[in-house]
Amino acid sequence: MAREEGKRKLTAPLAALAKYKYALLVAVLGALLLLWPTGEKKAAAAAGEPAAVSGTGREELEEMERAMEEILGKISGVGKVDVMLSLHSGGERVLAQDSSLRYSGSVQSPDSYERSTQPVTDGGGVVVTKETCPQYRGALVVCEGGGDDGVRLQVAKAVSALTGLGSDRIAVVKWQDAPTAGSAGQPSMK
Repeated sequence: MAREEGKRKLTAPLAALAKYKYALLVAVLGALLLLWPTGEKKAAAAAGEPAAVSGTGREELEEMERAMEEILGKISGVGKVDVMLSLHSGGERVLAQDSSLRYSGSVQSPDSYERSTQPVTDGGGVVVTKETCPQYRGALVVCEGGGDDGVRLQVAKAVSALTGLGSDRIAVVKWQDAPTAGSAGQPSMK
């Protein structure tokens, strides 16, 4: 009789396990996938420090604005033009890292560790493994032809193509006319 009770105690959990074996298998596989390391985490962990380096500075943003001014100025009817871009997030460059680990003492129980990392270079430059472009928040274009609807449409299309912004994030306005001597900012009564 004691033997039958022992069998019942043993078979009850096994029956429950058999009943939910697929759900348990899916849960275990899901947990393993969550713990699976990705390549970026491995590279950062091997380097011992963050490998991402900010690559977009104020100079690069100004260079993009100048390039846009130059190309937009070539559109018929635009005339003199100024461009201002605002960033949502800057670009990023991930550099290839070479890391080394030195230790003193025995392999089983080392006394101290020393980890060093340095960027990988090829000839004259640093090797970049990944580069992302900046994300723009908005654009303001001030141009002489900004009072004409056709010019505004062409400029907005061009800025959208260059930055990826939607037309709701691009403002194209007319360049302020220089005030005449004696008007000092007063509207003319012509």
